[in-house]
Amino acid sequence: MAHTFKVNGTTHSVDIDDDTPLLWALRDNLGLTGTKFGCGVAQCGACTVYLDGKPLRSCVTPVSAVVGAEITTIEAISGREAEAVQAAWTAGDVPQCGYCQSGQVMSAVALLKDNKKPTDRDIDLAMNGNLCRCATYVRIRAAIHSAARALEA
Repeated sequence: MAHTFKVNGTTHSVDIDDDTPLLWALRDNLGLTGTKFGCGVAQCGACTVYLDGKPLRSCVTPVSAVVGAEITTIEAISGREAEAVQAAWTAGDVPQCGYCQSGQVMSAVALLKDNKKPTDRDIDLAMNGNLCRCATYVRIRAAIHSAARALEA
């Protein structure tokens, strides 16, 4: 069955089963491989994308649930918060293996869009569910604080 939704500003129609996870539509049908498969049960956050501007785990979201919606992936994340997070990630040398980082960045940008001065607790709550096998959590938190300070300037 054909499903039509907008991804990164472009409308796409994909002919796949209703219950196909959005993650596979993005990766396999649209070639957007920045969004990663981690656990397949919405527990690790590697597959985080935005659905109408809000973080969503694409590995458990069927394409039938996003028809007509606006999806944003790591390939198109933009704006002041995204630039601040990307700069802080680079300056703080946050990634190690990097596998989870697209999901981490998506969640961090969403946090800073809603909360310009997050506390450690705010960060922990917002980033809960974004797992990093390399355990770079201290650097992730520091980078989010750094990005928040950059947004104040």
